Amino acid sequence: MGSFHGVFKGVVDTALAVFYTATATLTQNNTNGLSLLGTLLAPTLPLFLTNNPLPDGYPWGKLTDWGNNQYSEYPKTGVVRYYEFTASRGFIAPDGYVRDVLLVNGAFPGPLIEANWGDTIVVDVHNNITGPEDGTSIHWHGFLQHETPWEDGAPGISQCPIPPRRSYRYEFIASLYGTSWYHAHYSAQYTGGLLGPIVIHGPTQQKYDIDLGPVMLNDWYHRGYSDLVKEMLAPNGNPKVYSDNNLINGKMHFDCSTVSPREKTPCAKNAGISKFRFQTGKTHRLRLINSGGDGVQRFSIDEHTLTVIAEDFVPVKPYKTSVVTLGVGQRADVLVKADVGKPNSAFWMRSNLTSCSPARQPNAVAAVYYDRADTSATPSSRAWNVPDPGNCANDDLSITEPLYPIPLPKPSFTQAMDIELYKNASDVTLWKFNGVSMRTDYNHPVMLLANEGNFSYPAEWNVVNYHSNTSIRIIVNNRGPVAHPMHLHGHNFYVLHEGPGEWDGTIVRPRNPHRRDVYLVRGNGHLVIQFDGAPGIWAFHCHIAWHASGGFLASLIVEPKKVEHMDIPKDVEQNCRGWELWSKHNVVDQIDSGT
Repeated sequence: MGSFHGVFKGVVDTALAVFYTATATLTQNNTNGLSLLGTLLAPTLPLFLTNNPLPDGYPWGKLTDWGNNQYSEYPKTGVVRYYEFTASRGFIAPDGYVRDVLLVNGAFPGPLIEANWGDTIVVDVHNNITGPEDGTSIHWHGFLQHETPWEDGAPGISQCPIPPRRSYRYEFIASLYGTSWYHAHYSAQYTGGLLGPIVIHGPTQQKYDIDLGPVMLNDWYHRGYSDLVKEMLAPNGNPKVYSDNNLINGKMHFDCSTVSPREKTPCAKNAGISKFRFQTGKTHRLRLINSGGDGVQRFSIDEHTLTVIAEDFVPVKPYKTSVVTLGVGQRADVLVKADVGKPNSAFWMRSNLTSCSPARQPNAVAAVYYDRADTSATPSSRAWNVPDPGNCANDDLSITEPLYPIPLPKPSFTQAMDIELYKNASDVTLWKFNGVSMRTDYNHPVMLLANEGNFSYPAEWNVVNYHSNTSIRIIVNNRGPVAHPMHLHGHNFYVLHEGPGEWDGTIVRPRNPHRRDVYLVRGNGHLVIQFDGAPGIWAFHCHIAWHASGGFLASLIVEPKKVEHMDIPKDVEQNCRGWELWSKHNVVDQIDSGT
């Protein structure tokens, strides 16, 4: 199938209608392994987990989403949530096309991590990626890790990779609340399936009846991540990596007639789509997550208005919209009231990759059924007429305002960082960020070296030392036509401005600028962010997996003297010794940046 970038046009195009059916030919185990996401058996979520102490009726006591600074005031409940994850290879067909994938506990998407605000999360990760063997690490996206920066999960930056057949325990505090996700941060592994949702329950003044939980949106690739990276980084390779499909909660149909007989790959038509149940007259919370490798998603539900109440880990003043735009790594919590149709109604849920996303089949659908609807029926609803604006940017900054106001402080340091695409001496196309195409050293994480007092690193590690500066402004200048979702680990940054061309010095709402952990910089444009730095080594990178593999990443050192005096658990160094031993006797096929 050729590239098809349809807008929300009112009806399903005739050419694609045959693939938009609620009938499934494969079992859930065939398509998604042990995951229940995307099925009507997926459980709804509670307002909070009840085995916490309940001061003032809630685990977080009197703290609210509007009256407390969540960066300085958060509960420490003393409750520990234990999880055990095994990463392994497997064969499934999320869209009917059978391929080898990476699974968490035999599931794609992986199991939900669920906790209350202020709980401690402990995850034992067992690396069973064999045949062939590969290292791995897990990043807990959006978590501040201010007390535990060594648990951030970026190999060569905060830790060594977890060797095959070895385990590593991550332990960190849920100091923010809302919706997020976890994913591999080793090469482009997560595009092969090693990812899952996270929900941290916290206070909200917004009333809703049912929490339907995570709605994961991701572009999908029929070839393995390592093959795609090798092809992209070959001499005269193409930096654009085209996705083959688009999924909602790991499911979507695929046109099997487009599969070449030479591929010899089983493919089932009408593999099945995700399904959701709405209770008539009730208000539902959906937790949207762009967990893809590249594509910008535009999410909607036919004929239903979405009320956005949070973006990333930031509660916002509610606003209504027909379509929510999410770059890779971004999340949005939305409320939807089931008051459009009759109790037997069914509607399409849609997520379309935008025109700036390299995609062969960019349109994903799921079915939303009211109480008395036939769940085998195919919806016939009409989409919102909201065309893709074509600017490859997030929705206008002025419409989103954090619920808890924080005025923008004066920066102690300002830096411009440019994005450039170039070819090296071997005709390999790479990305430069701040003048460097980054390549990590798995065996020597910057965190451990800094903790030993070593602050001298090879240029290719792209380490930026901010010394004693703790209020840092970065002007990201995009010197090319491709948009990039910029993610800063360990922080919710202030978003000061974004737009085409150079920044003119304007700041959007300085009394209370928007805050996120990912924001899109448009092609040939700028993005200005600022953050209140916390001691640690923090990755700052484009969240497009292929761009990060191509060197688009920097490591930011904040308050190095405090990093030098951190008491890092011995498990971190022990894991490095295990990796050093494994890599000494095995070839580490690191052809990309490593992250």
